[in-house]
Amino acid sequence: MTFSIATWNINSVRLRIDLVTRYLAEHRPDVLCLQETKCPDANFPFAAFRDAGYPHIAINGQKGYHGVAVVSRFPFATSAKRDFCAKGDARHLHVVLGDEAQGLELHNFYVPAGGDEPDPEINAKFAHKLAFVDEMADWGRDERPAAGRSILVGDLNIAPLEHDVWSHKALLSVVSHTPIEVDKLTRAQAAGPWVDALRKFVPDDQKLYTWWSYRAFDWSKTNKGRRLDHIWVSPALADAVKSMRVLRDARGWTRPSDHAPVMAELAL
Repeated sequence: MTFSIATWNINSVRLRIDLVTRYLAEHRPDVLCLQETKCPDANFPFAAFRDAGYPHIAINGQKGYHGVAVVSRFPFATSAKRDFCAKGDARHLHVVLGDEAQGLELHNFYVPAGGDEPDPEINAKFAHKLAFVDEMADWGRDERPAAGRSILVGDLNIAPLEHDVWSHKALLSVVSHTPIEVDKLTRAQAAGPWVDALRKFVPDDQKLYTWWSYRAFDWSKTNKGRRLDHIWVSPALADAVKSMRVLRDARGWTRPSDHAPVMAELAL
């Protein structure tokens, strides 16, 4: 079977539910993982997703901040969440799919952005981000989530490669591309080990972005983007990934998120 999974930092699921349902209608991923839903569980727009053909929904939300969700055409055998750094701020969701995709495990992450100052001694948000990614590495090594058929997606808020940003030199001291963040994310990926599904199709020496700042009015023309959104697969699925796509056009929709949806297709 062909299986498709998409990830999108939507920056408020209720504010942008029309954009989400448009994306689902036009691209029909089997599973969509959302980050920064900014929605308490009781107020999640369940009906809109069910009407769109996604009746299976797992959420980990909170009022006004953070939050992740998974909506699916396939039922869930199980769902769970983990509090990284013991913060309780709704940044992880784990589901196991049933029926045709039985046994496929999905992890949806929203890594802390880290604030503006890349110094953990004076910026608690950056210190939290570094600790969070360290714990992701420990989790990958100790709990071995990549041992079977597993996919990790989400807004990891780090652009690790030189061509994941519009200017490697200019962004070396900017949060999301600093050497310490890159090193820690590389360690977390290696701890799986996880395979970078997007870079399977776009070589490391070519530019690849998923995020364009709201601060840039002419974002499309200047194209000063970063690759903050990722799809990683376990070694068992490395050869199964057949395609990927960043829907850059969605960044130009009315009242958009600053992230574009990213989708990968696998032959299971």
